[in-house]
Amino acid sequence: MWVERGQQGLVFMRISIITIFPEAVRPYLDASMMKRAQEAGVKLEAINLREFSTDRHRTTDDTPYGGGAGMVMKVEPFFRAVKKLKPFWKQKKTRVILTAAFGKTFTQQDAKRLAANYEHLIFLCGRYEGVDGRVEEHVVDEVFSIGDYVLTGGELPALVMADAVVRLIPGVLGNEETLHDESYDEPGKLEYPQYTKPETFHGWSVPEVLLSGDHKKIARWREEQRKRSG
Repeated sequence: MWVERGQQGLVFMRISIITIFPEAVRPYLDASMMKRAQEAGVKLEAINLREFSTDRHRTTDDTPYGGGAGMVMKVEPFFRAVKKLKPFWKQKKTRVILTAAFGKTFTQQDAKRLAANYEHLIFLCGRYEGVDGRVEEHVVDEVFSIGDYVLTGGELPALVMADAVVRLIPGVLGNEETLHDESYDEPGKLEYPQYTKPETFHGWSVPEVLLSGDHKKIARWREEQRKRSG
């Protein structure tokens, strides 16, 4: 993996989120696990798309060709932003991702693939009625959705995907064992239910098998629970 020197020392992965609302993205990148990720050597950044507009009003959208309601995000600012972040246009270790309702649904397997194979992820966040189709056709490598519903913008999907990827990077989670037996670690399998003290609360008890001390029975019970439907 590539290495860059910065305030955090050695950087072995970079995630750039390009948006017209960087102030909405940065607080999450600077909190909790994402903050620890930066301390571990992951460079996380929210980049203002307006900085790549060419007019004095810093315009990033315009009316759609063919008519219709709303505004469409322009191709030029996205192109300029990606070109600056990705000096070698076809650099193999960089992946450019557009967040859009029509994209394929993002899965845990996608998170694993991105974490394992790429050094720089660039997320493009759309707004309004969508993004000029030439962004999908010529600028990005893939398009993802996080579910069958419509959001105001692509910032939340970008953060969801970044979170899913970052936690898989070695050194980010304090205990690497927490990555084992998670939901969707294997296709179709969910994480088994977890319980802690007290043993009984409001008459609700911890399953007896977990109190048995029989590790084989516990393992079988957990495996069965992982097969339950979501």
